Amino acid sequence: MGSPQITENPTIAVDEDEENGISAECKELIHGCRKEKGWRTSFLYEFQGFWCQPREIDAILSFQKHYLAKDSDVILATIPKSGTTWIKSLTFAIMNRNNVPVSDGNHPLLASNPHDLVPFFEYKLYANNQNPNLSILPKPRIFATHIPFGSLSESIKSSDCRIVYVCRNPLDTFISSWHYINQLRRESQPPIPLEEAFDMYCKGVIGYGPFWEHMLGYWKESQERPNKVLFMKYEDMKEDATSHVKMLANFLGLPFSVEEEKQGLIEEIVKLCSFKKLKDLEVNQNGKSIKNFDNKHLFRKGEVGDWVNYLSPSMVHQLSKIMDEKLGDFGLKFKVCSTVS
Repeated sequence: MGSPQITENPTIAVDEDEENGISAECKELIHGCRKEKGWRTSFLYEFQGFWCQPREIDAILSFQKHYLAKDSDVILATIPKSGTTWIKSLTFAIMNRNNVPVSDGNHPLLASNPHDLVPFFEYKLYANNQNPNLSILPKPRIFATHIPFGSLSESIKSSDCRIVYVCRNPLDTFISSWHYINQLRRESQPPIPLEEAFDMYCKGVIGYGPFWEHMLGYWKESQERPNKVLFMKYEDMKEDATSHVKMLANFLGLPFSVEEEKQGLIEEIVKLCSFKKLKDLEVNQNGKSIKNFDNKHLFRKGEVGDWVNYLSPSMVHQLSKIMDEKLGDFGLKFKVCSTVS
């Protein structure tokens, strides 16, 4: 089944603020792209096969031109609202455990938001026309991105750097995204109705979507090169965090020693990076670590299956059908409850 056809909505007024500060190259590029009504901004543009905002596109262009991967780099990839903050925390704790003991009362994760410790390519490093000198950073370097696999820089694909990808049940990702975007919309903008957002999501029109293309890009690569890409599901991580932390450490080439396991270090990392622990920290209740977005909006519930409280049976059927049609043939499946109120 082909992707749903998306037609441009001619009634949407262009928000000139969206183009302020972007490069001439990006302006010229987006004027030739298909566009659709955005969730938070006036438009999303179809760029290299996925949907993005102008400033994100500008940053991605810079990233693709300038970023040079090192074999020791670790790239954390997700589609938004799929456990990004959590995987950043876990990976940072694992990779820095010899430098900063997890039990240290001054651990960086207690004083800094995970997004400051593991920066995004498109929201921090290459945002606002920046081209940082990343070669001066100590190895191993940890970066993060929402960019689909096909649009990663060629140096990432050709090097021996490792990629960790976390995805989440699209039913939950949709609800989390809907809540999050409504928190970020300007006061002058009314909340986007659930039904309208759902229709856009099912068409694939959401940041870095369609979600099925995003997942499949990393899924296929993880099947072909399991030493290159580790593919994990949020739901599995929630069900057995300890085993997944151990799996993650092994993939990163930093396995836990027998002594570390006996000392309960894995459990300490799980506790340090737990949703409740991170949400309650002052640094995650205040400040802004991603663009102009309040840190407090990064933590809502972190639950599995919260979609049952919002989606009608017909919505669940519609999205489940899309998931099966787009992902099922590739062996990528998610659990859906048999009963929906």
